[in-house]
Order: sequence, then structure tokens, then C-alpha cells
Amino acid sequence: MNKLLMLALLAADGAHAAWVPVKPLSDTPVRTFKAPAWVIDPARNYRAVLNTTRGNVTLQFTPQAAPKAVNNFVFLALNHFYDGTRFHRVIDGFMAQGGDPNSADAAKKTAWGQGGPGYGFFVELDPALRFDAAGVLGMARSQSYFSQGSQFFITLAPATFLNDQYTVFGRVVEGMDVLQKLTRTATSGQGGETAIQDAVPDTLSGVTILVEEADK
Repeated sequence: MNKLLMLALLAADGAHAAWVPVKPLSDTPVRTFKAPAWVIDPARNYRAVLNTTRGNVTLQFTPQAAPKAVNNFVFLALNHFYDGTRFHRVIDGFMAQGGDPNSADAAKKTAWGQGGPGYGFFVELDPALRFDAAGVLGMARSQSYFSQGSQFFITLAPATFLNDQYTVFGRVVEGMDVLQKLTRTATSGQGGETAIQDAVPDTLSGVTILVEEADK
């Protein structure tokens, strides 16, 4: 039932619709804000194309269920916030995490995973949206429910232990094979996470935001 509900929230390509790029809000990366401006219409459908060093991954968002998280990602992407950042935390059989502005700078490697956009916001927990498969898009956060910022993750396998704790705000609709090729940067076991020595994280060179428009 959960998968059926998720699919219902993710609008499929219509026979009389087209995905149109949204004009960026800035020409170069802006990585510090006091708060995200409201840039989406929750009644419309949005996608993001992640251009990675392994290829493109297309995400479809769920703005009706998680409007704040979707608006936040779209706002940051339209300001080129994610350009040059890395998938700094990728664990086989679990997830790929990115979105930290610190990861755009190799000199800040010791601080990768600690950065954000300058603000935080509260989780959006919808019981219809679950981490029940590979390709589910979630918001990363620290212990506080108010600590969501710019970091996100995409599951590489079902991760149901995350249900009801982390915001789900989309799903991969194209490029799951690309996502699975991302360089693993750590392993996870009973002793916790262990970094993989000499692993070179893949880069997110840019994000294109698309909005669905009916053909005229």
C-alpha cells in the first residue's frame, strides 16, 4: 500500500505535458542565506536533474506532502548552491548523501558533512511516504528535528528504520543505475562507520530544475 501511495503522489509524464527548465535565480553559486525564499507552487510537479561525474540522475519531488523540503531544494538549486559539491558520504547498501557546501572545497575535507545553508527547518513526516526502496530522496539532519538545511540523501536499498524520523520529499525516476555507481566512501557495521581510505567522492557539478507544463 505504501508504494502505491507514493506512486500516486509522484505524477507521471502526461501525454499532453512537458518538463520545462526553471530559470536560475543567480548566475554563480550562492551558499549562505538567512532563509529560503518561496519559489514553488505546491500544486505543480517538479523534477531535478542531478549532473554527476557518473551521469545524470532525475528526481521527482512530492511538493504536496513535503512542500518546505521541496521548496528548499529548488531554491538552493536555482541559486547554484549545489554546484561543485560532492557525495561525501556513500555507504553500500544504505544511501548516498550530498549537499554540504563544505564539500565543494577540498581544503575543508575535515568539515565535510557539517555544513549547511545558514538556516534550519523542521521535518515533514508523512505516513504515506516511506524509505521502502532504493531511490527514495530524504532530508539529512543532525539530532534536532529543526536541523534540516541543504544536505540530502538517496537510498541505495530499503531503509525502513528511517521511517517517521526523516523527511521523504521525492524519488529517483531516471538514473538509478548511475546512482548505484557512485564511489563508496565508507562502510558500516556493528562498530559504526569506517571511512574507505583513498576513496574519491563523486561530484555534483550542477542541478537543473524542471516544472511540468501542459502543452498549449
